[in-house]
Amino acid sequence: MAQPAALNICNASSTPPTPNSLVVKRRFRDTVCMAFRIRPSLRNINHILFTCIILIDAYIILIPFLPAVTSRPAAAQSPKAAPYVQQLQAPHTTADTDQPNQLIIPGMQLDQQIYEGTDTYAELAKGVWHWPGSSTPDKGSNTVLLGHRFTYTNPRGVFYFLNTVKVGDEIGVIWHNVTYTYMVDTIQVVPPTQTDILDSTSKPTLTVYTCTPTWWPKDRLVVVSHLEKTS
Repeated sequence: MAQPAALNICNASSTPPTPNSLVVKRRFRDTVCMAFRIRPSLRNINHILFTCIILIDAYIILIPFLPAVTSRPAAAQSPKAAPYVQQLQAPHTTADTDQPNQLIIPGMQLDQQIYEGTDTYAELAKGVWHWPGSSTPDKGSNTVLLGHRFTYTNPRGVFYFLNTVKVGDEIGVIWHNVTYTYMVDTIQVVPPTQTDILDSTSKPTLTVYTCTPTWWPKDRLVVVSHLEKTS
């Protein structure tokens, strides 16, 4: 019996797929499967990157405070400060060969060499720097010493604990084998534009300053002392 024309049309459209169409379908299927396999690995990479960012941010935020927790100095009157006080009181020789100039602050348990030079960044990287535009203890007027409060390469900067110094504390400078003992008069925070802290003074003065606050060094912490005695 002859089939209706409509059935002939339907049967014609249901021809089996060609080999090329099968290849295309397989490739599409493989691509989709690959995408689902790659997605979890990309998610893991994102998690790792996010964790790294959190750790780096935590380091940047917390490391400036670490020395304050792990190595805070004792007060100037404490037994820990006694060796530094004794060093100020000990006689020094007047040998022909000069020993390195030193800054001694018992209230910080600090005994550091004073460096001189004109390369600001290089000298500050070493420690305490004598500002070349200022006087020296043997000439009177205003001797200016400065140093880093904090750097990420050296978290405990030379003046990290300068904020622990108090009015009335002694500060010693051994300059060319002579000890100059100063007493702290004022402690103040000033903007970096206030350059009068570098000015000459009529009386022998010691100005020590550093950046503040630790985590955002926008100002200057300045400790000014008068000469009390020479030995």
